[in-house]
Amino acid sequence: MFALFVTVKIKPGHRDEFIEATMGDAIGSNNDEPGCIRFDVHADPTDENTVYLYEVYKDRESWNGAHRSAPHYTKWRETVGDWFDGGPQIVELNPIYNAEAGRV
Repeated sequence: MFALFVTVKIKPGHRDEFIEATMGDAIGSNNDEPGCIRFDVHADPTDENTVYLYEVYKDRESWNGAHRSAPHYTKWRETVGDWFDGGPQIVELNPIYNAEAGRV
């Protein structure tokens, strides 16, 4: 299993449209990618312009290959590219326990 925790800072004034576009990517990932185990979107409770993504994939190739070439991801990147306030911070994780899968 392979997981990511992504922190995204959004330029002021673009939060709602960023969330809408990101939901399209999250739903597409969860529904259309066999290698995607989960894709969650979280809001920072103290900073409305910070969003966190928690993504879990079967393996690294499911993220780096299938996810990053999926139409919903390509559309998301093209849509939100100008709304980033700096680059996303990506932390790669090695899952030890997943509530749905049990110990991995």
